Amino acid sequence: MTQVGHRTARALLRRLAVEQARCRVPSLTAAIVRDGRLAWFGGRGRVGDGEPTAATQYRIGSITKSMVAVLVMRLRDEGVLALTDPLERHLPGTPLGHLTIAQLLSHTAGLTAEPPTAWWERTAGIPAGDLLARLGEEELKHRPGRRFHYSNVGFAVLGEMVARLRGTTWLDALRAEVLGPLGMRGTTARPRAPHAIGYAVHPYADVVLAEPEHDADGMGPAGQLWSTPHDLSRWAAFLAGDTGGVLCPDTLAEMREPAGVDDGDTWSSGFGLGLQLSRSGGRRLAGHTGSMPGFLATVWADAADGVGVLFMANTTTGTSPALLTDLLDILEEYEPGLPDEWRPMAADPDLLALTGLWHWGPKPYALRLLPERGLSLEPIGAGGRASRFVPRQDGTWLGLDGYYAGETLRVAADHLDLNTFIFTREPYDPAAPVPGGVGDWHA
Repeated sequence: MTQVGHRTARALLRRLAVEQARCRVPSLTAAIVRDGRLAWFGGRGRVGDGEPTAATQYRIGSITKSMVAVLVMRLRDEGVLALTDPLERHLPGTPLGHLTIAQLLSHTAGLTAEPPTAWWERTAGIPAGDLLARLGEEELKHRPGRRFHYSNVGFAVLGEMVARLRGTTWLDALRAEVLGPLGMRGTTARPRAPHAIGYAVHPYADVVLAEPEHDADGMGPAGQLWSTPHDLSRWAAFLAGDTGGVLCPDTLAEMREPAGVDDGDTWSSGFGLGLQLSRSGGRRLAGHTGSMPGFLATVWADAADGVGVLFMANTTTGTSPALLTDLLDILEEYEPGLPDEWRPMAADPDLLALTGLWHWGPKPYALRLLPERGLSLEPIGAGGRASRFVPRQDGTWLGLDGYYAGETLRVAADHLDLNTFIFTREPYDPAAPVPGGVGDWHA
């Protein structure tokens, strides 16, 4: 089950074997996806009497949250809700009603991390209605929007909102809208054979202890699901951009945008809309980690390179955070990806005439033509604000990113009007309508 060369597969398997042996993991699987296809799978240790396979189930914990987030974004794209909506509009009767959907998705709502129940990961859950009834103002730990604070409770609330808006359970909605269309039939709420047993490994002896497993019920959207390396590989491909019609690619890109950071000024890890984010070795990764008693799992995707990577293990703690980035490094070293082949494109003559040199005051900018009639405005030299634009039906252009994201660009014969800023062909062209007027250049 590999599309990489023998030397690459051997190097990847060795890194996995070192991890399983040094970290004393009962069983460990990993996989790499490239361009939407499973490129490599490896397994070490034992599940029952044999090695784990791509069909072996493991619990994936909080990776469940990223799938629930896709359901929320589908509702947004359908116009059922807006991310700026307060929760009260769709799930009335809770003390959390002033929190917005976006704040809940990005863990910036200020909610407590854990529910007001017994240790929910190790005990049977309570129904969503009972859970909501237990929530009070004491569950609000920070001013909404002030900071990132991871909240399992927030996703339990989002899962119940999805259930009410869809008129079914969050799990049935997930099966119908995400898991089924993506072919993830090995992803279930409770374990099915073959599956790994969750273990805690003794810190000072090579012995294990079986961990409990229950139906989390109302907390299910925060971490209920079990899955397989095969299915999680499909999820990695989805996160890398192969959305299979389940979600608009632009919406997935929106989910990958940073909404909060988890490590202060260094900003190496953060959170978007339901997706964890990581910057490592020049890569921008999006995905999610997952842990439940007896299980660890992580899936990352690098959308820029179309690559995804994952691991699944049946241990409560102990794996190295560098495992997946090490696997990506090995793939890059042994079999680096090829850039997309450059090909000339057809160009609208009117758009082609717009390209070239423009000036924001004295600062030179280059306007370039992009595929699908897009435009890119980039500073020449150091400093300046770069943005891309797409056309709108009224003849204006909409900013996609950077400082001018969401702003309007208007094109005239002798100037560009970018949200009141005037760009001219010559520095401060006196023939253009530059606000404040233009005098003479002098020594």
